[in-house]
Amino acid sequence: MNENSATGPKLATNVGTFERITSIVGGTLLVINGLKNRDKFTSAKAAAGAYLIYRGASGHCALYEMGGKEHLPDTEKNINIKTILYVNKPRQEVYAFWRKLSNLPLFMKHLKSVKVIDESTSKWKASLPGYVGTFSWKAEIVKDEPGMLLGWNSLPGSGVDNAGKVEFRDADGGTELRVIITYRAPLGIVGAGVAKLLTPAFEKIVEEDVKSFKRLIETGLRPEKGTTGEMQLV
Repeated sequence: MNENSATGPKLATNVGTFERITSIVGGTLLVINGLKNRDKFTSAKAAAGAYLIYRGASGHCALYEMGGKEHLPDTEKNINIKTILYVNKPRQEVYAFWRKLSNLPLFMKHLKSVKVIDESTSKWKASLPGYVGTFSWKAEIVKDEPGMLLGWNSLPGSGVDNAGKVEFRDADGGTELRVIITYRAPLGIVGAGVAKLLTPAFEKIVEEDVKSFKRLIETGLRPEKGTTGEMQLV
């Protein structure tokens, strides 16, 4: 007998993170209430609570599946931007620009600000066109090889999970950049509305922001905040 037939097929995840947490919490409360009382009504609540705990732990809801929701929508997934680009500037100059994190909003239109707190810690604020308010989180530099590599991660408990890595390589008299940037909704973020970040549109915005870096560092022009395609001198 193979492993799949012994354990059954793995069920697809179709319940989001926030729902899974609330299912476990609500289910636990129902089970406790049912165990404290012995009448039929509370026994039914205990059974319902057990199902909610299972729903939260497994990430699968049979009712959702019957309704056609077999998998999580794309907005529950990570936003991963991977880009390789060449800039006609020396590697050390390019690294120094990225290392000063407060420079990032100069070419990343979705970032309102990056405030450097100390040598390794910074506070980021982001916004989206058509969305009122900002999203903020704290990040720390986790890898720093001067002139070669820069990596950062958001700190635990941040409103948005963000990570990035940039590699700098000599190439044809200039610099080749290998950029990876990831955004992910942490636990409970769906309830806070920040899941609006995790859309294909936002992925496109960040990808274009990274590509704007080439124009900025080579020409001194950067995107005008709140516009499309307009540039201004820095």
